[in-house]
Amino acid sequence: MNIPLNDPFPSVTKADWIAQVAKDLKDPNAYNTLHWHTPEGFTAEPFYTTDDLNELPLAEIQAAQKAAPGWLNAPAYEVVDGSEVDYRDALRAGADALVLRNAVFQNRAGVDLAVLENRVTARLLNGIKLSETPVFFQTNQPAADFVLDLKRVIPYQLQGGLLSPPDNTTAEATHLTMDSPRFRTVCVSGHEFHNAGATATQELAFTLARLVDTYDQLTEQGLTVEQLVPKTIFSLSVGTSYFIEIAKLRALRVLVAKLLRAYSSTVSCVLLAVHCTTSTFYESTATPYTNMLRATTEAMSAVVGGCDILTVRPYDGLFSEPSEFSHRIARNVSLLLKHESYLDKVADPSAGSFYIEMLTHQLIESAWGLFQDVEKQGGLAKATDFVQAELDRSYAAKVEAVREGKVLVGVNKFRFDEGGHVGSAKPNEVAGRRLAEEFE
Repeated sequence: MNIPLNDPFPSVTKADWIAQVAKDLKDPNAYNTLHWHTPEGFTAEPFYTTDDLNELPLAEIQAAQKAAPGWLNAPAYEVVDGSEVDYRDALRAGADALVLRNAVFQNRAGVDLAVLENRVTARLLNGIKLSETPVFFQTNQPAADFVLDLKRVIPYQLQGGLLSPPDNTTAEATHLTMDSPRFRTVCVSGHEFHNAGATATQELAFTLARLVDTYDQLTEQGLTVEQLVPKTIFSLSVGTSYFIEIAKLRALRVLVAKLLRAYSSTVSCVLLAVHCTTSTFYESTATPYTNMLRATTEAMSAVVGGCDILTVRPYDGLFSEPSEFSHRIARNVSLLLKHESYLDKVADPSAGSFYIEMLTHQLIESAWGLFQDVEKQGGLAKATDFVQAELDRSYAAKVEAVREGKVLVGVNKFRFDEGGHVGSAKPNEVAGRRLAEEFE
């Protein structure tokens, strides 16, 4: 057979595809029955073509994405007073950075420098040099006090940052670390909204409103937006809706770029950092090994969506102290995505995907509209009743969907007794709700 391979395929329009769907399914209205009415407030079509892409502001969307490929594999550890954990073991086993939770040096009043040096360098950061290894701290200690203690015993440039909510000393902490441009002090978290049951639209809108409140407070204390952007880190949870979560992270960067233009700032949103952690909202104490699988898809969404720092939760962290095995598997998820899937070789790998570009645009539009609704009420702090009602509504809808048959693997379907006593979630492990909780 002589096939003229040099002849181009005939062009096909979206209308041609829709006609083909109707023909194959023997239903002239088949296409309309295949739409997905998402919880985000918009409808996703069953397929997209280049015709749809031509209607999007692609240049704006793609220009806001991170320019460099890769991410930091940053496992999280709970700092327990008196423990002798050697975090260098994790670094030797593939971690690039660390997240230390509940990191408090001590009450600064009357602290002897030698005692402080021993606590910080000999125990908490034993053998870890912050000029080479980024460490991100979650602490209840005032930000400025924490930074002052850190700088007293570490006299060189720091890497990492604070993953704690801003407080009334954050401006001072930001000034104190201006000589460490890779140490971020302004954390804007979306975990609270995600763990309350937010849709991706709500999570984006309310996180953006939190950013505005934070920047307004800090600029009133003398900092400029140009100073704040390079010191800002977003910290978000990533859930199980694979494509929506990819689009959520891409949409975040576009929304921030749009907001910065409203501040009349020329600073690039690319300077922002995004920290992602796999979700506690979707974890379960039933059939707990399924938490490994959820974390894997969530981690892939995070890296394809463009996170800068990734924390994969150990599968058993919900109900027990994570084992060495569960920590190793969590680290290896990120390593596999790098070394076997090669997702660290290209920035914004989903760029150009008809589906993901459309989801990104739709999330931008829906989140910006909801964000404006919050701002009309005076900002996040003054819109708490509205925000809570929105979150309660979304959570109730997610629970009802499970009651009506939406599958939570290992919870309401495909449940399996994996042996050993699991029990309930640890106190204070989850700051918010869990979808599986009432079905376990």
